[in-house]
This record gives sequence, C-alpha cells and structure tokens, in this order.
Amino acid sequence: MDSKIVIIQKIGDSLVYLFHYLALFGIGAMIAWSGIHDYLHMVQSGHASLEDILLLFIYLELGAMVGIYFRTHRLPVQYLIYIAITALSRHLVIDVQKVSDNFHLYLLLSITGAIAILSLSILVLSYTAKKFGSPEEGNSSHDA
Repeated sequence: MDSKIVIIQKIGDSLVYLFHYLALFGIGAMIAWSGIHDYLHMVQSGHASLEDILLLFIYLELGAMVGIYFRTHRLPVQYLIYIAITALSRHLVIDVQKVSDNFHLYLLLSITGAIAILSLSILVLSYTAKKFGSPEEGNSSHDA
C-alpha cells in the first residue's frame, strides 16, 4: 500500500512541476508579447514618451522576476517593490500634468509618500539581508 502512495505522490509532484513550468512560460510569453506590442506601437508612432519608457521598465522588471523565479523557485520581494515603485512613478508622471485642484495635489503627495515608503522598505530589506542573511540561504527544500 505504501508503494502506491509513493507512486501517486511522485505523479502528483511531477504534475505540480509541469503546471509550474507551463505557468511560468505562459506568464513570460505574455510579458514578452505585451512588451513587444507596446514597443512596436512606439516605433509606429515615431517617438516614445517617458510614460512609454517607464512601461517598458515595468515589463523588464516583470520578465526579470519571472526569470529569477524560474531558476530559483523563489520570488524576491524586492522585485515586487521595484515594480510598484516604477508603476507609481509612471502614474505620477501621467498625473502631474493634470493637477488642477486640491484633490489631485493630495493624490500626488500620497503617491510620492508611497514611493518614499517603498524605497525605505527596500533599504530595510537590503540591510537586514546583509546583516542577518536572507531566509533562502538556509532553506533548500524547493531546489529541484
């Protein structure tokens, strides 16, 4: 009976790994497709605005995050924070031209504060990783 359970667990593990890799390839393909589509749109329009360039950086960071996750089976929190900072910066660049009342002014101040808090969190994460080590250093349970 135990040998059947072991076989079923191995099949289940194989299916999970297969789904994992297929999902990563799918996500990576969608990021590449979206990035290429936006890049071709920029080429067709004849210029790229700062918003467009920041959008390409978001695609680049998403692709790097998928690549790191594909190789290490770990998702660095820093990459998610970098993506959030870039997205908020892009939003800030778009909205700074539309400031017409106090609401938009407070919105811009809120976005700026969020970027500052996220930047501070990157500093804290980097400091603690150097000082105490990252949790991944002692954990090899996800390595294939």
